[in-house]
Amino acid sequence: MTITRNRRVALGALAALMAASLTACSGGGDDGGGGGASEGASADEIEAALQEGGSMTYWTWTPQAETQVAAFEKAYPNVDVTLVDTVGAGDANTKLQNAIAAGTGVPDVVQIEYQSIPQFQLPGQLVDLTAFGFADLEDLYTPSTWGAISQQGIWGLPQDSGPMAFFYNKDVFDAAGVEAPTTWDEYKDAAAKIKQHDPETCIGNDTGDAGFTTSMIWQAGGKPFHTENGEVTIDLADEGTTKWAEMYQPLIDDELLCQLPGWSDEWYQALNDGTIGSVALGAWMPGILEDGVPDGKGKWRVAPMPTYDGTPTNAENGGSAESIPGAAENKLLAAGFLKWLNSSDESIKAFMDTGGFPATVKQLESPEFLGYESEYFGGQKINEVLAAGASDVNEGWQYLPWQSYANSIFADTVGQSYLDKTSLMDGLAAWQEENVSYGTDQGFTVNGG
Repeated sequence: MTITRNRRVALGALAALMAASLTACSGGGDDGGGGGASEGASADEIEAALQEGGSMTYWTWTPQAETQVAAFEKAYPNVDVTLVDTVGAGDANTKLQNAIAAGTGVPDVVQIEYQSIPQFQLPGQLVDLTAFGFADLEDLYTPSTWGAISQQGIWGLPQDSGPMAFFYNKDVFDAAGVEAPTTWDEYKDAAAKIKQHDPETCIGNDTGDAGFTTSMIWQAGGKPFHTENGEVTIDLADEGTTKWAEMYQPLIDDELLCQLPGWSDEWYQALNDGTIGSVALGAWMPGILEDGVPDGKGKWRVAPMPTYDGTPTNAENGGSAESIPGAAENKLLAAGFLKWLNSSDESIKAFMDTGGFPATVKQLESPEFLGYESEYFGGQKINEVLAAGASDVNEGWQYLPWQSYANSIFADTVGQSYLDKTSLMDGLAAWQEENVSYGTDQGFTVNGG
């Protein structure tokens, strides 16, 4: 195993990255290859390639990768995998797009966030894995994660998932005399009581986060984005989006949320000292709390996401897959490695042993996983809640083909509603208008606005 560590921060402009990615939005062309219909292989041919061996490159930012690659090379000693640490999702996208544009240095397998898959798939820059027999693997994965990689083809295999859950500091809630809310009406009541008990304390924080907002719209049943054959429809006033905005607006108007940006040093400190009493985020959050909020040990609990009418419903927040770029040099080895990486018990166990939350049904339903008692969460069997959340995710969600760019302009549109206490619906309308304009400029036919 050859390991390369790339810790340089990519400083290119996001808009330039997206423009390069979307120029050929109608399909493959001269952009590095789309893995056309002539490509593919049977399971026996893939296995034979692994036995014969060769060299390949894998780009990822997961901490589990070294262990996984070592195990793979033990199982297939004739294959040498060069492992490149891409640091994070944003850096990975920039690095991949630059390699595709340059026509050199493209990896054989690359980790991509679910929300970014359309950015590379629509220009024809990923291999459709249908011809490699990967459609047969569908039942291994949760419907929401499989749906994220299988729109008009199969563009990768799910690695992890982020079904949302409600993480709360029980000490903060007990002090204010409230319990974990089961509905969003109860959440708003709890927010008011927590603020009344201690004006310096909030039930949560939000200064306008695009990823959180799209997940909340998803949970409310919204489907504001739809792409098919290069035609994009944007409706940020659909029923689910409106339901979320109308529920959430009073929290902003009544100043019930702490005005602290997520993932900042101040945010971690506020979670640590109880200033922020809860977060609604993906199932990967326990590891974040354990590492970054040490004083919360024994105080925090996890509950299902509040709902609108008591009917269990959920959304994903985060998560990623591994894909094979169309310009990859060793597609047979890549297909074999990818299948092993995200479907073999040995690889998935290595992923889970260090905090990864799986996308595979078998592991999510295993007694060992469900029976785990978290010391940090006061001995609670947290995976029972998280796994149930995975089964409740609404199906049919799509991201924009330029979701990374859309997220980058969120603060200047919807985010202003938080600063000025103005209408979220007006902010969403402004976000829609900007996205319609951007998508049209990139060559899409965009309906909306």
